[in-house]
Amino acid sequence: MTLKLTGEDNDALAWTKSSHSSNEGPDCVEVATTPGTVHVRDSKNVAGPRLSVPPGVWADFIASVVR
Repeated sequence: MTLKLTGEDNDALAWTKSSHSSNEGPDCVEVATTPGTVHVRDSKNVAGPRLSVPPGVWADFIASVVR
């Protein structure tokens, strides 16, 4: 897992906003995938920190949240 403090390549990624996010709420998460990495960021701070994890780690996280 890595945490990038800048979003230098944000324009190159296709970000998808969570269906549970709204413009009025405080919780806004966006995800972008590349062949070996899932990137997660706060949509209200697109140039801020971004979490990057391997796809398997992301799948495990999602599975644990859904339970």
